[in-house]
Amino acid sequence: MAAPAFAVSGAGLAGAPAPRSGDADRRRRGVELLFGRNKAPCFPRAVRVGAPGRRVAVYAGGASGEVMIPDGESDGMRPPSNDGSVQFESDDLEVPFIDDIEDGGEDTIGSPEASQVAEEADAEGKSKVDKESSTGEKLRVVPQPGNGQQIYEIDPNLRDFKYHLEYRYSLYRRIRSDIDQHEGGMDAFSRGYEKFGFNRSAEGITYREWAPGAHSAALVGDFNNWDPNADHMSKDDLGVWEIFLPNNADGSPPIPHGSRVKVRMDTPSGIKDSIPAWIKYSVQAPGDIPYNGIYYDPPEEEKYVFKHPQPKRPKSLRIYETHVGMSSPEPKINTYANFRDEVLPRIKKLGYNAVQIMAVQEHSYYGSFGYHVTNFFAPSSRFGTPEDLKSLIDRAHELGLLVLMDVVHSHASSNTLDGLNGFDGTDTHYFHGGSRGHHWMWDSRVFNYGNWEVIRFLLSNARWWLEEYKFDGFRFDGATSMMYTHHGLQMVFTGNYNEYFGFATDVDAVVYLMLVNDLIHGIYPEAVTIGEDVSGMPTFALPVQVGGVGFDYRLHMAVADKWIELLKGSDESWKMGDIVHTLTNRRWLEKCVTYAESHDQALVGDKTIAFWLMDKDMYDFMALDRPSTPNIDRGIALHKMIRLITMGLGGEGYLNFMGNEFGHPEWIDFPRGPQVLPSGKFIPGNNNSYDKCRRRFDLGDAEYLRYHGMQQFDQAMQHLEEKYGFMTSGHQYVSRKHEEDKVIVFEKGDLVFVFNFHWSNSYFDYRVGCLKPGMYKVVLDSDAGLFGGFGRIHHTAEHFTSDCQHDNRPHSFSVYTPSRTCVVYAPMN
Repeated sequence: MAAPAFAVSGAGLAGAPAPRSGDADRRRRGVELLFGRNKAPCFPRAVRVGAPGRRVAVYAGGASGEVMIPDGESDGMRPPSNDGSVQFESDDLEVPFIDDIEDGGEDTIGSPEASQVAEEADAEGKSKVDKESSTGEKLRVVPQPGNGQQIYEIDPNLRDFKYHLEYRYSLYRRIRSDIDQHEGGMDAFSRGYEKFGFNRSAEGITYREWAPGAHSAALVGDFNNWDPNADHMSKDDLGVWEIFLPNNADGSPPIPHGSRVKVRMDTPSGIKDSIPAWIKYSVQAPGDIPYNGIYYDPPEEEKYVFKHPQPKRPKSLRIYETHVGMSSPEPKINTYANFRDEVLPRIKKLGYNAVQIMAVQEHSYYGSFGYHVTNFFAPSSRFGTPEDLKSLIDRAHELGLLVLMDVVHSHASSNTLDGLNGFDGTDTHYFHGGSRGHHWMWDSRVFNYGNWEVIRFLLSNARWWLEEYKFDGFRFDGATSMMYTHHGLQMVFTGNYNEYFGFATDVDAVVYLMLVNDLIHGIYPEAVTIGEDVSGMPTFALPVQVGGVGFDYRLHMAVADKWIELLKGSDESWKMGDIVHTLTNRRWLEKCVTYAESHDQALVGDKTIAFWLMDKDMYDFMALDRPSTPNIDRGIALHKMIRLITMGLGGEGYLNFMGNEFGHPEWIDFPRGPQVLPSGKFIPGNNNSYDKCRRRFDLGDAEYLRYHGMQQFDQAMQHLEEKYGFMTSGHQYVSRKHEEDKVIVFEKGDLVFVFNFHWSNSYFDYRVGCLKPGMYKVVLDSDAGLFGGFGRIHHTAEHFTSDCQHDNRPHSFSVYTPSRTCVVYAPMN
């Protein structure tokens, strides 16, 4: 049943959101469940969920002693021993919600003791990698698993699902134990690229490939004139094929750097040539359809040497989401080198402290936006060489920018020519067999996360990008799709915990996410992991040590959906409480990266916030030497307000897709030709044009266009956060959500934010509450002329507080708040 809807003041306080459907494309996300807890007294009433008499089995043990995971399968992994079955009764299940609360409430939610438990467990886990060896180098030791019990102190509601969560944690501990026992620990296990694929030694080159379904295998390529009889491989009992090629007589490597290579296999599906699964580079020759694997081992003088240390993880993340290929103002595929020289300095100047790069892993189909990966260890060759990418990352580090990779472990391309699909001629090699192994909406393959070699492959892949390219972390794509067998599609997440801990949960996938977070944070304590989850899975962004999935941040996807929902109607009908509720509705102690819009909204067929607001007027009325229109004035004002209130209340991190900061007027449309779908429907192409597959940065830079003011405001917003750190401030308080005035007032740290969403009313001597006494001045004003506003606020004005309590605050001061403006005040003493 649907949870009751209510508004709660005080950032971080919320109950379960109203149900939303998840049956649309993943680029149009459903609701994000975020469940907070008030400090004390908690939960003045309880709401019963679930139908009386309904039984929900959390998991059941088979008669043979095997335990079935909640999704009903456990391919490739040994089940834990269990002599009987365990069931959970959902009869009379009660989940408490926060009752209706009046305006006011600080973000000191939950018990301090539980918060300390989570922080201490996280610190304990990470501190174990700080030991140094006798040579002074840090030991690469992933901390041993904790007991996973602290999650029940953080969220007592989880105790009702302890059977499921204990099974999950026991499976995680068992895999960790097996890795320690049979693979020499996580450090060795996650360096699979040193065993599989091509590895050169002083004597020659060893090539290994896991392909248990193949009947025979031979290495072919330019080096042996593609002769399938020249270099046959041998197979061991585990399905690993191997060949050693000794150096040439003159000591040169048997395979020259840059040579094309493939593995030819006799498989149950016939003879096929495949790009090696662990290939480090692959290219598509001009005019060719398939890609070729490239043996990549440049001489020492050609290898890029990193010159700059990786920056420390900032307390608050301000992420600039990018795609290298479309990052040029010109209609072309941009390069790593141009991105390094032209785009990175722009990002730094704008005030962001992290750049997130999409489409890094090689993908044969450019129009997939990089999400249909074919070669997981290879950087996309469209943009340049691996050394070019390393140079880009090193330059970002020189500028003090973190570099996050949009990594895809949620699925793989269904391409059988270039990718992993049907690699050894079977349907069940890296993936689940049958319908479970095929993602029906994305037309892609679903990994079998319970298979030992799949775990090795994916863990090693994550480590490869951190180790070889010095990425500073990841945004894991499609985590919701991974964690549920229904992939979050045609699913309504209402906040009922049965939705997270039942038969639809792919526990193997959840455990894999625990393992990869364990690895990343253990070996690279400064690395950042962000998980894209729309379901609101409890414990998703809690440390593995305490029983969580281990992400540092959850991508708060409901906010963008809410803005689109609101923009489809008039802003005169917007509810202030509804806006605050959506922005603050997140799980306690689980940090979020929020955004008003990302690349999803910029795709052809969708609309950006700027386009929703201004539509076709953007094409004719953005020049300063021409009269504006009411649409333009309204759009520019609300564009700035939406972005600042999202950053101010939405989470501990903020994300923006390149170009959206200045209201980029064009959508993204990858070059494509006409196609006919299996259903027979004809889809026209765009003549393979790159015209809409670029970013017009020149518009934001042009001082004679109104886009420039919008860009300037976004830059000022980023620098304000850099100076005051308000996103991660320990003090936040929403003091006013006035529906008639259309005013929202809140405090973040020492700052006081005042938003007037009213379309026509401006208020003189408007009193706002605050915590600290003294004199306040304007530090950011969306109405400033520099930002395309009307200049109605005097920035030199001094606002002195009085001891007059207002909106449950001990002090207050008066301001002038013009219509459709947001102003930030800071104490000057």
